[in-house]
Amino acid sequence: MTRPSSSAAPRVLRDYVALTKPRIISLLLITAVGSMFLAAEGWPDPLTTAFVVVCGYLAAGGANALNQGAESDIDKRMRRTHRRPVASGRVSKWQAYIFGIVLNLAAFVVLAVQVNLLSAALAVSGTLIYVFVYTKGLKRTTPQNIVIGGAAGAIPPLVGWAAVTGTIELPALYLFAIIFLWTPPHFWALALLIRDDYARAGIPMLPVVSTLAETKRQILIYTVVLVALSASFAATGAVGWIYLIGALALGGGFIIRAVRLARGDGIEGAKALYLYSIAYLALLFAVAIADSIADRYLIG
Repeated sequence: MTRPSSSAAPRVLRDYVALTKPRIISLLLITAVGSMFLAAEGWPDPLTTAFVVVCGYLAAGGANALNQGAESDIDKRMRRTHRRPVASGRVSKWQAYIFGIVLNLAAFVVLAVQVNLLSAALAVSGTLIYVFVYTKGLKRTTPQNIVIGGAAGAIPPLVGWAAVTGTIELPALYLFAIIFLWTPPHFWALALLIRDDYARAGIPMLPVVSTLAETKRQILIYTVVLVALSASFAATGAVGWIYLIGALALGGGFIIRAVRLARGDGIEGAKALYLYSIAYLALLFAVAIADSIADRYLIG
């Protein structure tokens, strides 16, 4: 009898971890935790935070696994994604589907039992939007795919807020809207860099179906609206001057990079904008956390 290779198990584990897209999830978890700090007006309960982080990873990771199962044909045609576990054949589509469903069921049950039903329902709703609205309904049919489908990535702050308060209030909706508006300029900057990949796969991303100038104009418009909304968040009273200063400074950097991209002849500046957009969102929520802690323990 042939013994299995000693390296087989680690390879399988790496493939299943890759199905969850951990680097992407880390940013989502920052937004969920940031929302919890604001909802708690200081440090949230550590155990509740741990449940939200773990279950948030499970739900988002499960959504990513389902997405890779549904998009394996696309992933095979794109240089950026052809080595993903399902696209390369290392994991079957059904294995990815089962894995994704199990992760989401686990996230729902644990949140419902240990935190509350609203946070559990919201966590799973993000998966449903990502898989059925974005992946199945919009991605292959309309250049507005990432605009509407971006709602899935904006769910984590709602989960965090609901975990602390048991409700959804105006500040949580602001946080949802901030991420919703952040998604198009973030993703279109990436799409500019890999538009040939999307064209090869037949995906109607904005840079594929529209002109370069129009794509850059849309990026600038969304960026300006995003920065305005993020600054107006201070009017809710959920955050104070520390957040406002940080939001304006970070937003200014975002707008400067979007203007540079719009004024350039080609896609020079797209990578800088894409990378900055990631840092922007993480730092914006970090500033919100700092503001919450300072208001509760230093200022208040």
